Amino acid sequence: MKRRMLGTFGVLLAGAALLAGCGKSSSSNSGAKDAKKFPEATATATAKKGGSITIAEESDTPVKGVFLNELSDSQYDTDFMQFGNEALFATDDQYKINNKGAATFKMDRKAKTVTIEVKKGVKWSDGKQVTAKDVEYSYEIIANKASQSSRYTSSLADIVGLAEYHDGKSKKISGIEMPDGENGRKVVLHFKEMKPGMTQSGNGFFWESAAPYHYLKDVPFSKLQSSDKVRKNPLFFGPYKLSKLVRGQSATWVRNPYYYRGKAKLDKITISVISPNSASQSIKSKKFDMINVVNSQWKEVKGTKGYNFVAKIPLSYSYMGFKVGKWDKKTGSVKMNKNSKMSNRYLRQAMGYAMNVDEVTQHYTQGLSFRVKTLVPEGFGDFYDKSVKGFPLNIKKANALLDKAGYKKKKGETYRRDPNGKKLTIHLAAMSGTTNQEAIVQNYIQQWKKIGLHVTLTTGRLIEFNSFYDKVQNDDPSVDVFMAAWSLSSEPTQDDLYGPKAPYNLTRFATSENTKLLKEMGSEKAFNHSYRVQKFHEWQQYMQKEAFVIPLYNAYSITAVNSKLVNYSTKPSKAATLWYETGFKK
Repeated sequence: MKRRMLGTFGVLLAGAALLAGCGKSSSSNSGAKDAKKFPEATATATAKKGGSITIAEESDTPVKGVFLNELSDSQYDTDFMQFGNEALFATDDQYKINNKGAATFKMDRKAKTVTIEVKKGVKWSDGKQVTAKDVEYSYEIIANKASQSSRYTSSLADIVGLAEYHDGKSKKISGIEMPDGENGRKVVLHFKEMKPGMTQSGNGFFWESAAPYHYLKDVPFSKLQSSDKVRKNPLFFGPYKLSKLVRGQSATWVRNPYYYRGKAKLDKITISVISPNSASQSIKSKKFDMINVVNSQWKEVKGTKGYNFVAKIPLSYSYMGFKVGKWDKKTGSVKMNKNSKMSNRYLRQAMGYAMNVDEVTQHYTQGLSFRVKTLVPEGFGDFYDKSVKGFPLNIKKANALLDKAGYKKKKGETYRRDPNGKKLTIHLAAMSGTTNQEAIVQNYIQQWKKIGLHVTLTTGRLIEFNSFYDKVQNDDPSVDVFMAAWSLSSEPTQDDLYGPKAPYNLTRFATSENTKLLKEMGSEKAFNHSYRVQKFHEWQQYMQKEAFVIPLYNAYSITAVNSKLVNYSTKPSKAATLWYETGFKK
């Protein structure tokens, strides 16, 4: 179930357990061999009407429960609301937008417009038609400073008038036109510049969701995130509607009687939080109809009868980020500090080369997790630069880099000092997750000790998901380095993660070279595919050299699905109809 709707709803903050999934196991590669054999979908067949299913959500922390795309940025929230939370557009398997979804899409490069038309009969779960105003209202929520949405980015600000609205200079977004009025179904977006990724879902230049204006309009922007209409009784236009919520723990969904495609197959879906540590036991006892395999537990569950296993490599990665600045709320941009503790490139590179990521993934996950070398996943085809080597273990090189940068030890000391001769302690924030998360992080701390770096845990222990991102997003001074994970959108544009005006640029680095490369990757010139590919490769090489962010690993995502269920798929083209079609074999 994980990462089903990423393409559509953009980048999400992911938990350590999603990728690491670590526990003791042998160091063979057998898991990866098994995963390669698994299909991306269960059998396709006529499903009968009726039946209920239970789904496990593996997390060692309660789900926050912000059920509004414009304000939520947690993978767990997305998983919890996926059954009702349909996007405006459907896509093909390469994430190219088509007109098979709730709305149609038309791009006019010459006129610099994108026209979105919601189909007649697409209704919220209270029976009201989704309107042009609902589409526009999404942008108001994102761009209004009072809502504190982390979705407002320089990419979206390419829509005419969005920045002016954001800065409070105008009450309307001038570049969003509703030709048939607010209650019509058509919206024309006017852009300052057209971008090459615009025909792909997840491009970040326009929003792919709508918000129920008639339902939320009385809630002030500043109160939206805490409102019961968002937290307890959200409205969606997908196949199911929320019927019961146990805050942070479980959600029960029943059919949306107004769903535009017709009646969904299942009567009821319940999703519940379970500890990642009990995942294998839950699979063996068949407690759930759908449950993700924790990769380190693969050996224990691989032969379980009564399930079909589906697998894919998701668009995600875990990474290590170095804090080199702060977020400036006034200017809505990154303020880099050239004198920050982690501002030395050689120090960052050395920490990367000291890590034994290959050994860790082999030892704990039978090859189901693997080291990634660059910040653009292989799934992005040409845009992935296979010449970038990342940071394979190389203690000799790490030591040489630190020597070169002047990080030296005094006689009889274990740890190096900074180039000014002062004692150096690096504070690392890492998320709690599965049982072996602690062992893995401590292993890296020992690796850094080998090169003379004194690294200690922020707070002295691993930090749960919500508190971790709270610290990282708010530039808590107790964090010098952090280990986090991204679930990515399905278009490779990097502006929303690493641009100077991106709230998600969590390391807070902003250099003129980085900004220039990002601009070139998304420029008019980049409509030429080979030029765009070249710029993507240049950017990956630049990021390898500067090492503000070091990619660590990705992992196969394996889901155990009750063998009586049909039409469940991880394919992008099936995302729009997934929960409408999934059901029990006739």
